[in-house]
Amino acid sequence: MVNNQSKLGYMWKFKTLYFLSIPGLLYFLVFKYVPLFGSVIAFQDFNLFSGVFGSPWVGFKHFERMFSHYDFINILKNTLLLGMYDILFAFTAPIVLALLLNEVRLMLYKKIIQTVMYAPHFLSWVIVSGIFVGILSPESGVLNVMIGWFGVDPIYFLGDESYIRTILVGSGLWRDVGWGTIIYLAALAGINPDLYEAAEIDGAGRWKQTLNITLPALLPVVTILFLLKIGDFMDYGFERVFVFQNPLNIQNSEILDTYIYKAGLRQLQFSYATAIGVFKSVVGLTLLMIANTLSKKATGESLY
Repeated sequence: MVNNQSKLGYMWKFKTLYFLSIPGLLYFLVFKYVPLFGSVIAFQDFNLFSGVFGSPWVGFKHFERMFSHYDFINILKNTLLLGMYDILFAFTAPIVLALLLNEVRLMLYKKIIQTVMYAPHFLSWVIVSGIFVGILSPESGVLNVMIGWFGVDPIYFLGDESYIRTILVGSGLWRDVGWGTIIYLAALAGINPDLYEAAEIDGAGRWKQTLNITLPALLPVVTILFLLKIGDFMDYGFERVFVFQNPLNIQNSEILDTYIYKAGLRQLQFSYATAIGVFKSVVGLTLLMIANTLSKKATGESLY
């Protein structure tokens, strides 16, 4: 009874903060948790007119169909490869860029660079794809004009499946690398300048200061963001891929997100598409839990 009164007193003391948290809680409740109940149609032959409560239950029928699909292994491979490339390049690039920007001493120059790099993040994927299509065009694209100077025949990059993964990863890197540096630059700004001054007095150069002060200070932020990235490993993004996809590169560009769209909305196979979505979510959650456990043991940092 005493504890309950103490908790109520604590909540009343910080009632403004609790009140401000209500919209956030409602957002997650309505848009994140309530839709989870719709996942049950993955175990039904869902019928729009019968609804969730009237459609027949079919167990794991749609999961079995998914695993037996002739192209499922290829689609899963594309999803895993693109997710792996994204972590390898798109996750590490902002860290390197933030470290380089941190060394720029001329503030005006630094702000100009940051603004130029942030700008692409505000472009939609449709505009980004339009820019890349223009650059990679076999007839008038800048890249083909440049390689033409060396006597190389024009290449239809978006029509060759061997280039599509590079284009997808490269376009994402160009669009979001500047935006990704924000948190790292904020973490770098929080490092006590006295540490650098003390290191200089001890004779440490910029490289040793980076190794012994900057990187250890960044490690907790890097770990947390890496774990969040692992949680999105299977969620590469439908729009990002769909705008670059065509029949000539689909063999290497078809991922689970685009396949779910085609199966679910174009072919109206709601239960089948939901089963693929559930599979994707379960794999993502499993990877996150494994990475979180390993991180807790290795670095002491974890999400929970």
